[in-house]
Amino acid sequence: MRLKVLFVCMGNICRSPTAQGVFRKRLETEGLQAIIGTDSAGTHAYHVGESPDRRARETARRRGIELGDLQARQVAPEDFPRFEYVLAMDLDNLSNLAELCPRGLEHKLMLFMDFAPHLGVREVPDPYYGGPDGFERVFDLVEAASEGLLADIRQKFL
Repeated sequence: MRLKVLFVCMGNICRSPTAQGVFRKRLETEGLQAIIGTDSAGTHAYHVGESPDRRARETARRRGIELGDLQARQVAPEDFPRFEYVLAMDLDNLSNLAELCPRGLEHKLMLFMDFAPHLGVREVPDPYYGGPDGFERVFDLVEAASEGLLADIRQKFL
């Protein structure tokens, strides 16, 4: 079995590749990378083909995570049947995904931060126009939600 998780933000250069990188590292640590796959995408095509934002890559590197192999792409309708989880970073992207989602697959759409309800935060804020502190905050949120996501996968699938 190869279960797949798709992380989605607007441009696929900050939040969603960060989430993919953090979760991928967690899977490697747990020895689960062979049975759980990850990907990320954007709801918009602004940065298709680009690497993650330099600030995201630098923040990741300081935390022992590599994002340099990732490339931005736009989410497509054919993604929905391929992934068990389609996780939006914020409500706007969740709404965009809902419009694109084929009928009958809406159950796969969720907010990523719903896996960290103890934080009381529903959205991962977009750090693109802010300073380096924003990227640190994104990593903190994503790490917490990754723990909850992995617990959910273990309960439902493993």
